[in-house]
Amino acid sequence: MNRLPIESVLPQLLDVLSLQPCAVLVAQPGAGKTTQVPLAILKAAWLQDQKILMLEPRRLAARAAARYMSKLLGEEVGNTVGYRVKNDTRVRPNTRIEVITEGVLTRMLQSDPALEGVGIVIFDEFHERNLHGDIGLALSRQTQSLLREDLRILIMSATIEAEPVAAMLDHAPIIQSEGRTFPVSTHYLTSKWIGRLEAAVVKSIQQALQENEGNILVFLPGAAEIHRAASQLAALKWGKEIEVAPLYGNLSQEAQDRALSASDDGRRKVVLSTSIAETSLTVEGITVVIDSGLMRVPRFSPRTGMTRLTTVPVSVASADQRRGRAGRLGPGVCYRLWTETEQRQLPPSSTPEIREADLAPLALELAAWGVPDPAALVWLDPPPAAAYQQARDLLLQLGALQENGGLTPHGKRLASLGLHPRLAHMVLQAIPLELGTLACELAVMLGERDFMRAAAERDADVRTRIEVLWRAAQGEQRADVDFGLCRRIAAEAKVLMQSLGISPSAQRASASGMLLAFAYPDRVAQRRSTGKFLLSSGRGAALPDLQPISAERYLVAAELDDNGAESRIYLAAPIEEDELLDLFADRLQKEQEVLWDQAMGTVRAKQRLRLGAIIMKESQLQDPNPELVVQAWISGIQADSLELLPWTRSARQLQERVNFLHRFDAQWPDMREETLLAGAAEWLGPHLYGLKSKGALSRLNLTSILEEMLTWEQRRWLEELAPTHIQVPSGSRIPVDYSMSEAPSIAVRLQEMFGLADTPRIAKGRVAVTVHLLSPAQRPVQVTKDLASFWRDAYFEVKKDLKGRYPKHYWPDDPMAAMPTNRAKPRS
Repeated sequence: MNRLPIESVLPQLLDVLSLQPCAVLVAQPGAGKTTQVPLAILKAAWLQDQKILMLEPRRLAARAAARYMSKLLGEEVGNTVGYRVKNDTRVRPNTRIEVITEGVLTRMLQSDPALEGVGIVIFDEFHERNLHGDIGLALSRQTQSLLREDLRILIMSATIEAEPVAAMLDHAPIIQSEGRTFPVSTHYLTSKWIGRLEAAVVKSIQQALQENEGNILVFLPGAAEIHRAASQLAALKWGKEIEVAPLYGNLSQEAQDRALSASDDGRRKVVLSTSIAETSLTVEGITVVIDSGLMRVPRFSPRTGMTRLTTVPVSVASADQRRGRAGRLGPGVCYRLWTETEQRQLPPSSTPEIREADLAPLALELAAWGVPDPAALVWLDPPPAAAYQQARDLLLQLGALQENGGLTPHGKRLASLGLHPRLAHMVLQAIPLELGTLACELAVMLGERDFMRAAAERDADVRTRIEVLWRAAQGEQRADVDFGLCRRIAAEAKVLMQSLGISPSAQRASASGMLLAFAYPDRVAQRRSTGKFLLSSGRGAALPDLQPISAERYLVAAELDDNGAESRIYLAAPIEEDELLDLFADRLQKEQEVLWDQAMGTVRAKQRLRLGAIIMKESQLQDPNPELVVQAWISGIQADSLELLPWTRSARQLQERVNFLHRFDAQWPDMREETLLAGAAEWLGPHLYGLKSKGALSRLNLTSILEEMLTWEQRRWLEELAPTHIQVPSGSRIPVDYSMSEAPSIAVRLQEMFGLADTPRIAKGRVAVTVHLLSPAQRPVQVTKDLASFWRDAYFEVKKDLKGRYPKHYWPDDPMAAMPTNRAKPRS
């Protein structure tokens, strides 16, 4: 039997682990690290009787690795080598190597932080950087630092950048192993494919079958594309010489085994797989790889609090992993369904999930661990602050966290279930309502892909799926339903019920909306129009097509995206208003809204019962809060300008006089319009109590209100510094115009000023009043701030013009010696 490449570095690896607590092993695809390293470590003296835990990112890879190692030992799975994955365990008391998924490690650490009886934790395929892998490594490192100096940690990967990982592990040694791969010729498209992806894939499969021998492994982004491609291939009617086998995580174990194994009858096999076949798994007989260049990953949006599955281009590292699958047995061929130009634009590696995932599970795990602040742990990539804070806010809303970040008793129960915190909360809240059976079915169903995805555009109703699930249990089948997935969901729901002590009972699907409201309080939706809804978070949402639930008044959305202006609702269930009022009684906000109605010229008051952004009830408020009424008045005045107020000549003049004085002395109030508007609440607000209409507003004495802005001293000095009138030589009292605060003025007939040499002055003589001299007909003839100069230089030219037009009026030759008059001629 040929030696595996990993065997050449196993002695070095064992020597390092005998002396060091941590190591990093970089081994190329096909080197044999997944199966050979644990078996080699099993013989190490330092391990003694302790166990080996090896983490695999996927359940399928964990089962396959355990089965293969057991086969090498000539044993059945569950003896020396076993596995633990979600809802499936094959271990015995004497099991020494446990292959587990990353979430299982987190559960084990939470129940036993010291990992008693475990000698080493191996993180296989760590380059995938799943969220639970990062959590498990951070917790294992703290266990190693604080509780178990003898605990070993080994990171294994084919494509990871080893230096940052080694630095995180206190500069652990890095061991390199070459893979056993043969040359793979790579073919790119000359131009990007047009139309549906499946058509391009089927065309490439036909070409590959004609040009090459051996089996074909096709990488597609998800199960939906796999099924569409399989349907198109089935329509080609090749006969029995070609076997098409799907491969993705939600398949039954029997279907997965069929995809991984060689055909018994020698037929050629076309395996249609997601990225699950990139690493760890060995698909028998593969000599050709066809790569769509796409993968489906979850993306969490802190802006909306929602996660959506997004199809993105693969990284260079992932593309190389996929291509390497064709070179395991001998020279191979890889068809890449993208151009060489697109190849140069691919990212070098995939983004770690911790940067873009929903961090609510992480926040719950850290709180259960006793370190609610992630900065207390060592991370390869720390959790983003915004997403982590949003996760903590959700846990607070679910009652899982105390304000100081510690777990509440309810939070401890949530953490023990191993479900997403939302779904765990839903299940626990359902038990006292005797709806535990339905809640467990919903929790498991929502944790899997939609078994009716093809029907989602026409029917997003969760109740439909629950009823299909129940009918599937009775043996009923439908062409648009994945009944294999239905059976697995039912089995996992039963396991969950047993763990909680829930006895299966008849339930009503109509309660689905109420249960979903426990899990998704931020996704309660109120109909705005048929098919369009407003979420309690404030975001808009819409059903893609008109369907029975489009007309429901309230929905709870279990699955939706955050694309565009409105989120698309994929799964939802209706809920009654009285159920919402009962469930969220402690979260409903009673508010009074008092607004100025500009069109009606009055203050309107409403009382609202609000759930987040949703207004549940609204009614007229007969006795509104006086403070809110005043605020409405102020808002209306600020929106309409001060012209809404009852200005009189006296009030306007007072405003202008004070503004004139403010120019010289800032101690005087600033009564400019923009300043009055900005400070209306202070100077005007106290006078608005009890007023409700514009008619009532007109009764305000604005002059008195403005005077209240002056001190007693300022009121005393106001007339002396900025008089309302100036007495001119004729004896008339002429009003002073302060509308231009920089140049106060009077308008007076010329004859009334005879004999006055000095221009009138105000503000303690600091400001000369601008004098508008008028004709007998009250028309301006001259504007001056220097009367003496006017009498001396300009008067005679003015006299010459006016005397001809007004011959009956008095036009003396010496205006300084003439008697002033407010008549045509002075009296004798």
